[in-house]
Amino acid sequence: MTYSFLNVLPLLLFVGSIVAPASVAAADSRPNILFCIMDDASYMHMSTYGCEWTDTPSFDRLANEGILFQNAYTPNAKCAPSRSSILTGRNSWQLEEAANHIVNFPAKFRTFPEVLRANGYQAGKTGKGWGPGLPGEIDGKPRVLIAKNYGSENLDKKPAKGMSIEDYAGNFEVFLEEVDSEEPWFFWYGSKEPHRRYEYGSGQKLGGKSIDDIKEVPGFWPDSEVIRNDMLDYGLEIEHADSHLGMMIESLEDRGLLENTLIVMTSDNGMPFPRGKAQEYEYSNHMPLAMMWPKGIRNPGRTVTDMVSFVDFAPTFLDVAGIGFEDSGMQPSPGRSLMDIFESRKSGQVNPKRDYVVIGKERHDYSRPGNQGYPIRGIVGNDYLYLYNYKIDLWPAGNPELGYLDVDGSPTKTEILELFRSGKDRSYWELSFGKRKVHEEFFDLANDPECLNNLANDERLTEVKHKMKARLDATLAEQNDPRFLGNGDVFDKYGFSQGHAWNFYENYMAGKESKKRTGWVNDSDYEPEPLD
Repeated sequence: MTYSFLNVLPLLLFVGSIVAPASVAAADSRPNILFCIMDDASYMHMSTYGCEWTDTPSFDRLANEGILFQNAYTPNAKCAPSRSSILTGRNSWQLEEAANHIVNFPAKFRTFPEVLRANGYQAGKTGKGWGPGLPGEIDGKPRVLIAKNYGSENLDKKPAKGMSIEDYAGNFEVFLEEVDSEEPWFFWYGSKEPHRRYEYGSGQKLGGKSIDDIKEVPGFWPDSEVIRNDMLDYGLEIEHADSHLGMMIESLEDRGLLENTLIVMTSDNGMPFPRGKAQEYEYSNHMPLAMMWPKGIRNPGRTVTDMVSFVDFAPTFLDVAGIGFEDSGMQPSPGRSLMDIFESRKSGQVNPKRDYVVIGKERHDYSRPGNQGYPIRGIVGNDYLYLYNYKIDLWPAGNPELGYLDVDGSPTKTEILELFRSGKDRSYWELSFGKRKVHEEFFDLANDPECLNNLANDERLTEVKHKMKARLDATLAEQNDPRFLGNGDVFDKYGFSQGHAWNFYENYMAGKESKKRTGWVNDSDYEPEPLD
């Protein structure tokens, strides 16, 4: 899809009219912003959170010299919709077709980097930005949702098969050489790691790790050497992303730019394993987050437990840049600037009003009949997670005869499928791929962070559950969520940015499409026949 000039003319006129506020006329008073985002890493796998089989000294430095956030969540645990929420400050159900994966980005939603650029910020990116999808066009040219790409620098060789050869830190250096150091800048570092595929055994062979470093395998996977190796390979890729962050920090120090640079490191969604990425559990939506800003964060070294959502990023970045959100031309955001946390000296719960976040999903990959997604809405707060599954007759990980397309192919996935098919153990398949048996799921995260024990029918927690559901319902109503208001099928009617994806299920079953279109899963992931 492309957007006509008439569709974007108001946007162009508005962008052209924006000027830097008088309060920030002295450009050197505005901070630089370095936003770093991994691709598919769960919250608990940074070493500062206690993980013993990863070593992330750069992320840990942000935490030790800034703020470590214990409760940061993406609204939607899939690449494109998660990044859409970051860019716009809106939950995915507020983003029309951008709620989905592999889409055309709607012209009506301005992004915070577009606003920063219009207000005098120099900008660049390296690695993965927004996607997969098409950004649309402005005046016949591809719309730049983030910034000019810097990708000229490559490593001598890939650190491991499946990793990107891009020299992220080298490309950041090229950017810094080009910018005017007297003017503020924004840079997006999008690591393509730890997205699959991994080189099997690389964690041990290249990272010097041992499967014994892993004290416990999550209860929703079998504990085997294969799965422990898969976890270590994933950990090696996290460390690669962290190493480039470290080189970027060193570069800022060498140039005298660290003091007034806000550095953020997070991930877009959870680990690419069964019951992780593309679902709505703790391993799916709970994200690592650390921020450092020597000039702007008081009492560094704090750990904060406030509930933070990705919709808070855009208001925060505009706030530190001295740009009023209401003057930005962006659609209204339910997010709140984190400046109150920066300016506080408190650890723990800083703002008592930040006591919950909302999450949910619609359609991810093209894995069901009728272009359907698997709609969920949920709320997290006070150590509880409440989820509502709207259509429990559908397969939550995608139809089996299409290879469970919402779950990336992996040794872990293969092992679970083999246990199921052989009749040896069905339980892990049920947790990751089986249909949900009930609409409501309710978990005590303090005692069950793996979300294995559904307490939705526990009478002792009825009042707590009802209060959380009422709060979720009120929030979704206030945000005009089409799914909550009874028009959720609109999300299934939005097109894909890839033409072959539309009606893919029907075309595959009719022999008109092949497994070649679904290279993110293994051919062996496909069940030979539909399952009941």
